[in-house]
Amino acid sequence: MNEFGAELKRLRLSRGMSLTAMEKAIHFTKGYLSKVENGKVRVNRKLAETCDTFFEAKGELVALADASTPRSSRPLVGLPKGTGKFVGRQDELRLLSSKLLGTTSPVLVLHGMAGVGKTGLAVRVAHEVAEYFPDGCLFFDLHGHTPETTALTSSEVMYRMLVLMEVPGDRIPPDVDGRANLLQDCLRDTRTLFVLDNVRDVRQLDRLIPDAEGCRTIVTSRRRLPTLDEAWHLLVGLLDEPDAVCLFGAVAAEHTPRDEDVVRAIVNQCGRLPLAVRIAAARFVHGGWSATDFRDRLSDEAGRLLALEDGAQSVAAAFALSYRTMPEPERRMFGLLALHPGNRAEIASVHALAGVGRAEADRRVDRLHDANLLNRDPDGHVELHDLVRAFSARHALSDIDSDDQDAAAERLVEHVLARVTAADELIEPYRYRPAGTGTSGERPFDGPQAALAWLRAEWPVVVEIVEVAASRRLHRACWQLAYVMRAFFYRDKHFDAWVRTHRAALAAAETSGDLKATGMILNNLGMAHLELSDVAGAAAYHEQAQARFALAGDERGRIDALSSRAWAVLYQGDPESAVRDLTTALAVYRRDERIRNVVIALRGIAIALTALDRFDEALVHAEQARSLAQLPLDVLMSVNCVAWIHFRAGRLNNAADFYQRAAEIAGLAEESDYEHARACTGLGNIAARRGDRRTAERWWSEADEHQVDLNPLTLGEAVIRSEEF
Repeated sequence: MNEFGAELKRLRLSRGMSLTAMEKAIHFTKGYLSKVENGKVRVNRKLAETCDTFFEAKGELVALADASTPRSSRPLVGLPKGTGKFVGRQDELRLLSSKLLGTTSPVLVLHGMAGVGKTGLAVRVAHEVAEYFPDGCLFFDLHGHTPETTALTSSEVMYRMLVLMEVPGDRIPPDVDGRANLLQDCLRDTRTLFVLDNVRDVRQLDRLIPDAEGCRTIVTSRRRLPTLDEAWHLLVGLLDEPDAVCLFGAVAAEHTPRDEDVVRAIVNQCGRLPLAVRIAAARFVHGGWSATDFRDRLSDEAGRLLALEDGAQSVAAAFALSYRTMPEPERRMFGLLALHPGNRAEIASVHALAGVGRAEADRRVDRLHDANLLNRDPDGHVELHDLVRAFSARHALSDIDSDDQDAAAERLVEHVLARVTAADELIEPYRYRPAGTGTSGERPFDGPQAALAWLRAEWPVVVEIVEVAASRRLHRACWQLAYVMRAFFYRDKHFDAWVRTHRAALAAAETSGDLKATGMILNNLGMAHLELSDVAGAAAYHEQAQARFALAGDERGRIDALSSRAWAVLYQGDPESAVRDLTTALAVYRRDERIRNVVIALRGIAIALTALDRFDEALVHAEQARSLAQLPLDVLMSVNCVAWIHFRAGRLNNAADFYQRAAEIAGLAEESDYEHARACTGLGNIAARRGDRRTAERWWSEADEHQVDLNPLTLGEAVIRSEEF
């Protein structure tokens, strides 16, 4: 419960104070105070102490702050539903439960061969102990052994954890150390259970496992992970014969053969591997065989197939028997699923792959689901087990004509491009997009927030789809998809994904000989390298972009590259050249009525003029930017820019007024934590210049509560704070 916020609000109202009056009394912004009262941010210790003193609470507010949690009282439960046909493993379940609830080790490692049921066991025990972890039970598939899919790094998993713990994307640091520190801070004093599934090696777990006393972690892997020497390890073996027979019966239900000897033979031909037993049972139900015929056919398949990499020959035989007895349309659908990266796909992407009507595609998916070759979850996704997907790629996809494969891959890529473009149009309505990008006419999202939520859920798949496009020589779609994703990568600070996709896109654009596309991708790479503080690299990319645009006769692109390079030149320490080039770009932007670009150029000129101590000129440009800004974030950045100019000019009262105004705007806006932290830092800098160290530390502390890293390369306020501190 948000007891601190509720009590703070009660005390404030009991004195008849508005948030504005309280802001003036204790020097925390009313926007921040409003978030504290409503439980939207972690309680700042300094705020708690200040409020306790101001309201004469005799330590009660501090005690409530210490007892508060960093998130809402509703626990996050992200565990998969789990199979309704879980059989056996009772001894393992009891042992695992006791380990999770005891103090022997905070980390349990379940290892064993693919398909043996490690994930099912981990999910089952997590559900059984969930009530003992009131702060949440979360599940993450690290794709360590997922075919055709890049395994997640610990940094990527940390990002996903922090997002689920309601940390906005722009607060999450781009580096591993920053994310690890933030994650451990968020988990401090919580009881949270994590299931980290499908781990390839210990490198994926670097800095990832929580060290909070109340947290527990279950790791599943095909490998033993012996270097996790402080963890408790359990080898998950094959089912014993009675449990394997029970599992077959649970799936086959009333169709289970009465001859138990035949059933025992079947499950042993499946190697008593749970995944193979389930598939065999489902195939038996829908195959129309007698029990002895099914046993004999399963035995014949085992002799004809090679083993999959982690299973026995009988495992591949179970898959093959199910696959080869399906009708041709279902076999084709099963094979085409191997073209989708990863083992989880949106149903709309499956429709695109199939190239048939949605109703027919759904019917085929249902048949594959009935055969246990895939699962269809309530969220509208299709999932394949790693072994099943490997079988599909090796045996089913090869049965499909190469032209059919290429056409299906193109449909998938174009579908994803259309969805990404639709999302980008809602989130970035004033952004330039090349003609013909994602022109499906679909409007799959209710609004910007729904579009952003979709991107945050699906962006790892989109990164893989960019590389699918590259491998299939779909050059136009490859670079367009990367180009459109750039705005999201900037918003949520996915710099590695930004660079990775754009390198593939650059190769595609160059291969196709599209000079304009090459220029756009090079310019985006320059922006990425500037965010990564590689100023020289950024400038070089922008210069290459200018050259390509010039060869293409693309004046718009050349001016954009000139403008982008000017920012790099500014941060290289040459503000005069930055003013010159941005002024050139500004004239073109005004002529072409590109208002947002006008605002950005004006702000850049203002910052460069400030670096040259030409404060009055800088102020004129910043005020123009503020008056023309169309988006709330652009307004906020312009107000902070005005405040920075006044600060550098020594007009501290004016600077304080504008930083205060920026903090108020940010407190009411969504996803503006970076600029809010900037404003609070500026207010702290002003207090420090005035010799009021206590107030300065309060403002800086509030800035830190937004949990964003202000880049000293591009932000003067961060430099001043480091000097004052």
